[in-house]
Amino acid sequence: MRLRNQTIVITGASSGLGRDLAFSAAEEGANVVLIARREEELKNLKTKLEEMYPVKCHYFVVDVTDENLIYDAFHQIEEQFDGIDVLINNAGYGLFQTVEQMSLQDMKQMFEVNVFGVMCCSKLALSSMKLKGKGHIINIASLAGKVATSKAAAYAGSKHAVLGFSNALRQEVEKDGIFITNVNPGPMDTPFFDIADESGTYAKSVRKMMLDPEKVASKVISLIGQDIHDVDLPSWMGFGAKIYSLFPKISHRVMMKFGNKK
Repeated sequence: MRLRNQTIVITGASSGLGRDLAFSAAEEGANVVLIARREEELKNLKTKLEEMYPVKCHYFVVDVTDENLIYDAFHQIEEQFDGIDVLINNAGYGLFQTVEQMSLQDMKQMFEVNVFGVMCCSKLALSSMKLKGKGHIINIASLAGKVATSKAAAYAGSKHAVLGFSNALRQEVEKDGIFITNVNPGPMDTPFFDIADESGTYAKSVRKMMLDPEKVASKVISLIGQDIHDVDLPSWMGFGAKIYSLFPKISHRVMMKFGNKK
């Protein structure tokens, strides 16, 4: 029960990695606040968490692109849970289309969720963490933010923006005892691909290397309280990102083949 009585806010909590993060956090004794758009899934998850673990759980039906709803939710969280100890910005989605194919509206919407949602939630959590003199914001980015592939330009751009935001924010709040961690997963076996890859072609081609979301969730929760800046999952893909920066031309050819599987 390492996280007993700590309050952890998780966005995108209704399914996939967000759901597994909630279970892993509750298993460690944390009180969990769930944020997502689908009330039925949130309600069922709250019931299961409270049945399985002696923790408090609350949920808010919120779209992270709605600034007013996010503000109201975070205000209530601070009142009901005596502040926020950890924020995990997990909400996000992708679409695998070329720049020419994708509409500008889809591009804007992806940035609204993947980038501005992270910025808004992080900004609102900071005041509570500063009052406590400690805190941890964990942003679920992506290895796509380090190594982009074709048909994922907008998605990679949004995750690259998250990395840049996190790295700058870390410098601003270090003096306040607040940690900022980027977690960069590769392909993961979640409903992400139901939207990103409707044909199922890409998901099928990378099925053998897909990460288990339960294991990723456990890893993420284990990072809480540690001043770790960046975690790549799996580690060998993270090594590939470093190779990409050192040998861009060779890596470009390799990533062309990988991206064309989409």
